[in-house]
Amino acid sequence: MRRFIISVLAALAVVLAVGGAVVVGTGGGSSVTQARLERSLAPEFARLYADQATLLGHQGVTPASLQARAMCDKGGAVEADVGPGSNWNCLITWTDPNNPMPPEGYGKFEVDVHSNGCYTAGGPSKLVGFQTITDRKGDEVTNPVYEFDGCFDPQGDDTPTGNEFPSLTTVTTTALLPDVDNKVALQLSCGTGSTGCQGTVAAKAGNTDLGTVPFNVPEERTAKLSFPTPVPAGSDSVDFTLTVAKGIGPKGPVTETSLDMPPS
Repeated sequence: MRRFIISVLAALAVVLAVGGAVVVGTGGGSSVTQARLERSLAPEFARLYADQATLLGHQGVTPASLQARAMCDKGGAVEADVGPGSNWNCLITWTDPNNPMPPEGYGKFEVDVHSNGCYTAGGPSKLVGFQTITDRKGDEVTNPVYEFDGCFDPQGDDTPTGNEFPSLTTVTTTALLPDVDNKVALQLSCGTGSTGCQGTVAAKAGNTDLGTVPFNVPEERTAKLSFPTPVPAGSDSVDFTLTVAKGIGPKGPVTETSLDMPPS
């Protein structure tokens, strides 16, 4: 009987230990959540962006006029959107007639969130500018939205915001290197978003059809697509046409001209 009791207690200890590890690993019970971060990040960004507009002398830009919204994700598709960490990525959209948004309609911000509900966010320089900017007086001043801090109420509203933005499909191949059979491969990257990236890529070298390959890439992941037909000798470029069914991608053909082919 004593051995049986000891065995049960030992088994219970193992279950509790494993259960505790799961809670810690998934951020279970944490006050750091996607909804709280989204509700805090967008208005904090809008307030500071309006400050930047004042420095630059841009008229009519207010936190309200920007209509900023945020969608945040932690660790891509493989991790729950809860808990502190430096692997939060947030997409923010806003309206500023002085600075039109890119085709995808948002900017990506890398966010380091602490367990107390405070965070540090850094945005894309092409949209928010560099660390210092030249103000309307000609002085070099600190850019308030290059990197900024904020905090949210750990007990604040945690209902979903409903903000969703599509993932961006991009071609990350910089040079095509045919294999021994003269076949090529293309690397795609799927960005932060609510949809992931899915569709097809058709490849042509001159008048030669190299094939059409499907892709289905989770957010914040990459994939390598191999095309079945060899590139003809003497070709100097390959045109890739992306047809995106989920997410967003290039509007026109992507031409890779750095093609290292053997002489014809």
